[in-house]
Amino acid sequence: MKLDAKLPSGPIEKSWDTRRFELKLVNPANKRKYRVLVVGTGLAGGSAAASLAELGYEVDAFCFQDSARRAHSIAAQGGINAAKNYQGDGDSVWRLFYDTVKGGDFRAREQNVYRLAQVSLNIIDQCVAQGVPFAREYGGVLANRSFGGAQVSRTFYARGQTGQQLLLGCYQALQRQVQAGKVRMHARTELLDVVVVDGQCRGIVTRDLVSGKIERWAGDAVVLATGGYGNVFYLSTNAKGCNVTAAWRAHRRGAGFANPCYTQIHPTCIPVSGDYQSKLTLMSESLRNDGRIWVPKQAGEKRRPQDIPEGERDYYLERKYPSFGNLCPRDIASRAAKEACDSGRGVGPGGLGVYLDFADSIRRLGEDAIRERYGNLFQMYDKITGEDPYRNPMRIYPAVHYTMGGLWVDYHLMSTVPGLFVLGEANFSDHGANRLGASALMQGLADGYFVLPYTIGNYLAGQKAGATDANHAAFAEVENEVRARTSKLLGVKGSRSVDSFHRELGALVWDKCGMARNAAGLKDALKRIPALRERFWKEVRILGSGAELNQELEKAGRVADFLEFAELMCRDALVREDSCGGHFREEHQTQDGEAKRDDANFKHVTVWEWKGVDQAPVEHREPLVFENVKLAERSYK
Repeated sequence: MKLDAKLPSGPIEKSWDTRRFELKLVNPANKRKYRVLVVGTGLAGGSAAASLAELGYEVDAFCFQDSARRAHSIAAQGGINAAKNYQGDGDSVWRLFYDTVKGGDFRAREQNVYRLAQVSLNIIDQCVAQGVPFAREYGGVLANRSFGGAQVSRTFYARGQTGQQLLLGCYQALQRQVQAGKVRMHARTELLDVVVVDGQCRGIVTRDLVSGKIERWAGDAVVLATGGYGNVFYLSTNAKGCNVTAAWRAHRRGAGFANPCYTQIHPTCIPVSGDYQSKLTLMSESLRNDGRIWVPKQAGEKRRPQDIPEGERDYYLERKYPSFGNLCPRDIASRAAKEACDSGRGVGPGGLGVYLDFADSIRRLGEDAIRERYGNLFQMYDKITGEDPYRNPMRIYPAVHYTMGGLWVDYHLMSTVPGLFVLGEANFSDHGANRLGASALMQGLADGYFVLPYTIGNYLAGQKAGATDANHAAFAEVENEVRARTSKLLGVKGSRSVDSFHRELGALVWDKCGMARNAAGLKDALKRIPALRERFWKEVRILGSGAELNQELEKAGRVADFLEFAELMCRDALVREDSCGGHFREEHQTQDGEAKRDDANFKHVTVWEWKGVDQAPVEHREPLVFENVKLAERSYK
């Protein structure tokens, strides 16, 4: 495996503009000869499919939901970053670039992050033109609010529904191309493998989730925009359908997997209520603009929060990080909450919660102002917990939310398999070891609207259109492997449900590779995961057949992939003997409990090459070079 990041040289401010001029072009008359397969129709995939079709390419778009509108991008609540500096508070492309590199604990490529900050300006204009109803100030200009990890207000938002509104804008652009016949939409269709011919990705094999039909699809390039793998933990803020299958099957076909241990724990989630839960609910980070986070100073406190005097409350983020306060980055806020609860000062059932209190803001601004900013979020919290957050503080606790790791891609968003491009959360490229809030939507739309349409043309310009069709022997071979895997799952006929294995795996990974990791726990996990995987293939029971709608079969395939991926994730965490961002090794921390990086030995991207089940993967490294941002201990104090 060769890691050529194709990074541009010269001044970083000009690198993307220079590279765009250097890229090869496909002339308009030839674009319609090429077919691109886009898997996933969230913000990254939907914007890519719409843009490529608008340019003239023939596009097939695939999603496992019944509509592209149901992609998990709708769950993003708080906002999308852009360096417009509408507030006149000192923001700039450079500051957004710096905040993102620093927020990622100096584990991302400078060139990628600068490009992201640069095109953020265009994203807002694009979305406004599509009619996305961003919040506006009294005079009609677009409003901004602040988010964690920044001291400026650069986050554009639509109440607490930003992801949904952005996706609707993207969806209408996609549907326009469907109506025009440039995009063929395949809903309720799941990718089960990719097809590589002579070292190049030439297509995919899918299963129709309603009929069970296995189909082959050939294309001149394949784009994966299939989201993250947070559901490896079972309990997460992700939709239950989110999975690692598309990325993992691509990895098994030669795509390098980068930084799999970099997972983000979001500090602002509704705490676990009981063992019956199958997922967790995110409360937007935007709430930390007006809500103050605290716990009682005294361990074991049983009084109602309203009865605890100010002097007996510990506003621990404001105390520990006075410069950023409640808006410090997610990884730092999450570990601080865990530390408070571990000391016995947690609140709510089981002591796994901290207060997010709006009393001060309601007194200062009035209830109507808070309702206008966060009304739907408060309503959601009330419905789930039965508690009125206008009268009582919310209870929150960290939960798995986002994954910074993903398939390795170069500056052009192409994986180590030529012809296989990876966008959004499915790739590793822009966030380093920790994603700042409101940057996921920014990256997804940047990749789909403003990066891939240029870079994929550079690849296709060197390819003969339609060079391989679905009758090629490689397609038949992959289809047979997919059928054999499905038959194997259905043929186990054990006694345990798929969910029981997923829950057991999730608890193990959360305990050993969650908010904090150590060598002993990771080594223990690396012994227990293969044993659990072996039991899965002997004891799982899947009712029904493959030739019908069978959700247990769907889940089984995804859990089987999680059982392989979890081992790689723990292995990655074990070899990285430092702490950075969301990867917190207990052996590597400062005296005051902060992450302690080792730039001398771990200033790189770790990229893994698949060698087979029960075979040790091969580790590769892409060095990271910092010429524009000075490496420093990350401090928000």
